[in-house]
Amino acid sequence: MSIFPKRRMRRSRSRHIQPLLREVSISKNDLIAPLFVDELITKPKPLEAMPGQFRYPVSGIASVALDLWNLGIRSVLLFGIPKEKDAAGSSAYDPDGVVQQAVRKVKATVPEMVVITDVCACEYTDHGHCGIIGQTRYGIDLLNDPSLELMNRIAISHAESGADIVAPSCMLDGMVGSIRTALDEAGFEEVLIMSYSTKFASALYGPFREAADSGFSFGDRTTYQINPANRREAILESQLDVEEGADILMVKPAGFYLDILAEVATMGLPVAAYQVSGEYSMIKSAAANGWLKEKETVIESLTCIKRAGADLIITYFAADVARWL
Repeated sequence: MSIFPKRRMRRSRSRHIQPLLREVSISKNDLIAPLFVDELITKPKPLEAMPGQFRYPVSGIASVALDLWNLGIRSVLLFGIPKEKDAAGSSAYDPDGVVQQAVRKVKATVPEMVVITDVCACEYTDHGHCGIIGQTRYGIDLLNDPSLELMNRIAISHAESGADIVAPSCMLDGMVGSIRTALDEAGFEEVLIMSYSTKFASALYGPFREAADSGFSFGDRTTYQINPANRREAILESQLDVEEGADILMVKPAGFYLDILAEVATMGLPVAAYQVSGEYSMIKSAAANGWLKEKETVIESLTCIKRAGADLIITYFAADVARWL
């Protein structure tokens, strides 16, 4: 009698068999490329904390989108850096604001590119918080309902410019329902909402704040983003956005929160996962020092994100992955 078991797991791991039995694969259609558009520059500006990433001038954003399209990337997520900031974030809804201009340019050059816009105010306020601030019982903080009105105006202005999907990221109570109502009343029933429905108060956003010039001048964002320790709260946030009419949910960051992503993926809506700036920069730094192989690490990280349940992956590696695939 053989001393070996009947079930030999290594039988299915032969190199020529592996591709047939692979459970999860990354596709170019899974990828969304985040882009930073700066109203104050005339040529691409490298980002020190995010090697290989840039702020792009408004005049050049269409060619960047076209290059991505030619690589097989079918969606971009736009962030704007305006020339002017104020306490009310008024440039965020200016019809000729930086994102509004960028949307029109991308759509004119690559009409089929799915353009997603970040709906928030942190890049547009002089205090760096994600909406209107004022006095609360606990001191100066983000005011929820006045900030909802601001988000409505921003979302409508993005839709008017041609955005296909608006992505509110400010984690306000009732933001999806408020924006959905505002869009519908303005005649934009077909514009989707991809909600940053489960967004944690993470330490991994540091490089992004350099990229988007969105650092805050006081306090922090823990009164509106989720404590990383809180699973139940994180799930409830996404459930509420389902009820309010979100079309796509999001978990941010991605790699550290795969348990949350797996649970959100059971809610019946498409789910995006945002591989954030800190995740990108950690891999880049380790690869630059020879501690990790970049391509293999990136593909593994995205595969794990998709295996956990993501339908879409927002990643600064999008162009690289498209080339590798």
